[in-house]
Amino acid sequence: MDVTAAPAPPPRPAPPVRPPLRFDRNELAGAFGDLGTDLPLLIGVIAASGVDSAGVLILFGLMQVFSGLWYRMPMPVQPLKAFAALVIAQKIPGRVIFGGGLAIGVSMFLLSVTGLIDALARLVPKPVVRGIQFGLALQLATLALKQYVPADGPAGYALAAAAFGIIVVLLGNRRWPAALLVVGLGVAYALVFKLDLATAQRAIGLRLPTWHRPEAADILTGALLLALPQIPLSLGNSILATRQIAADYYPERRLTVRQISLTYALMNLVNPFLGGFPVCHGSGGMAGHYAFGARTGGSVVIYGGLFLTLGLFFSQGFAQVVQIFPLPILGTLLLFEALTLAALLRDISGSRAELLVALLVGLLCAGLPYGYLVGLVVGTAVHYAMRRGWAGLGQH
Repeated sequence: MDVTAAPAPPPRPAPPVRPPLRFDRNELAGAFGDLGTDLPLLIGVIAASGVDSAGVLILFGLMQVFSGLWYRMPMPVQPLKAFAALVIAQKIPGRVIFGGGLAIGVSMFLLSVTGLIDALARLVPKPVVRGIQFGLALQLATLALKQYVPADGPAGYALAAAAFGIIVVLLGNRRWPAALLVVGLGVAYALVFKLDLATAQRAIGLRLPTWHRPEAADILTGALLLALPQIPLSLGNSILATRQIAADYYPERRLTVRQISLTYALMNLVNPFLGGFPVCHGSGGMAGHYAFGARTGGSVVIYGGLFLTLGLFFSQGFAQVVQIFPLPILGTLLLFEALTLAALLRDISGSRAELLVALLVGLLCAGLPYGYLVGLVVGTAVHYAMRRGWAGLGQH
């Protein structure tokens, strides 16, 4: 009897080199996934440093659009967190901010073109990267629960509870995206209880960025005061952890740390000359966009369009007008971004040793000054010591 072999299945088509962008309701919902992180930082640095809000907002929006078009995935652009915290705490002036931004752009460019960033990526093991993400999750959750959710008293708690319920019920629902309803709830609350028409009218007017040329002294001061504390966090979260989460969500894209560090560098080689605040990519931002429905770069382009509109037409009173948006809503969005990041530990939960390394790194990152540098170094050392049998945490 003739037995004919079954035909082999046709090969799966390769993903397109330039995947298409989408601009549907899910991309729109995903666009708000990083709002709880970005908006308070931008408000804080504008208020503390006196930098022109038009330049900050317009350049932030342009960098979002650039990232969405370049990567074709929800690759976020975020204000540099350690940088922003120092600016807010010490009220550092704009000229030093722009000098520090240029310094970190040049540093990241050199790491990219020399290949040193690839060597670092090969050295740092996955449990350490997961630990960095977990540490960021702890910090975001703490910020959400201790500062944002309680901000408006009993009414704020009720608002946060309503937003939490909406997200729990609708998270992952592609027909009724949770973030759209939550942001809509926040807008409605602000319009009813907080809007001051006189302040809103004063905020309207066309503004454009202005040219800046960082001086050598400001570049040096910014490098020592701002860029140096930022670099460990950038290496850990903005580069290594972002590459890992991109591999988790888009394994077919094979994104490299050199690609991410190069666009990080390019953004900060442009921003300082037009009054933009220094920015990075970030694993938390991608987790937030993705959790609320984003699957392409369309969400980031939409998000950038929001900040472009604010910067071009509403930057005159941005800090005052935007503060009417309720912090409890931002806190609830931020909490789910933190939960999404923390849940990434699941892929190493089968190994007790790897999980312990990740938990150690996360606690060091969240709890210590220069925690991301300490966590990166200590976690990597402990991992290799365990592999060589010098440390006996045990593996199962």
